[in-house]
Amino acid sequence: MIIAFIDSLRANGSAVESICRVLSDQGCKIAARTYRAWRVRTPAARTVSDAHVVDAVREVVWNTVPRKREVPPADGRRKMTPEGLYGRVKMRAHLDRTAIPGVSYGAVDRAMKTLCHNGIRRAKGIRTTIRSADGVRAGDLLNRQFSAAEPNRVWVTDFTYCRTWAGWVYVVFIIDVFSRRIVAWHASMSKTVDLVTIPLRMALWQRKREGHSVKAAELIHHSDSGSQYAPASGRDPSRSC
Repeated sequence: MIIAFIDSLRANGSAVESICRVLSDQGCKIAARTYRAWRVRTPAARTVSDAHVVDAVREVVWNTVPRKREVPPADGRRKMTPEGLYGRVKMRAHLDRTAIPGVSYGAVDRAMKTLCHNGIRRAKGIRTTIRSADGVRAGDLLNRQFSAAEPNRVWVTDFTYCRTWAGWVYVVFIIDVFSRRIVAWHASMSKTVDLVTIPLRMALWQRKREGHSVKAAELIHHSDSGSQYAPASGRDPSRSC
């Protein structure tokens, strides 16, 4: 910015020494020899090569010219290409094959940081249904007949997960098949047995508090064959309460 400002004043006939003296008086200290050094100094080789890599990555990631069988965007905005999903390793390999043979990983990394672009990360999936170690599972009392004649006869339960800033959070839901009502739910940072027993106790307490207590041996609490519900932990995948 300062070099361009001095160039504009020099174009109007001002001397470099006078411009630098006024700038120094205003708190922007710069010497005339510094200005002249910047004028004659050539950019470093890595700066030039990095600029080429940045342009190459930009051309690979975004495309303004539609490909075959593609409709051009009406607003003229750039469109991300399938190669835009590549990470550092795949992007370096792609550029090495196509645009810049022998490009280094560091150059690609600096280019993608400059463009504030990251590929898609294949995060490790979360397994929720893990069978117990002994392989024993209770019988299915419902046999895929998810219906009930009245409330508190059939409850189905399962838990899912979601990513948060603090980590993975597991959430359990218990649904009454008759009314499709969520009778209880619970969230936890771990998927231990307490994750599924706490909402069951909450549901029994809540129904009793509402004046609709669960009758003995009439409720079927149905779940999958996850280890949290397994007989080894004292909870059957399909058990009568």
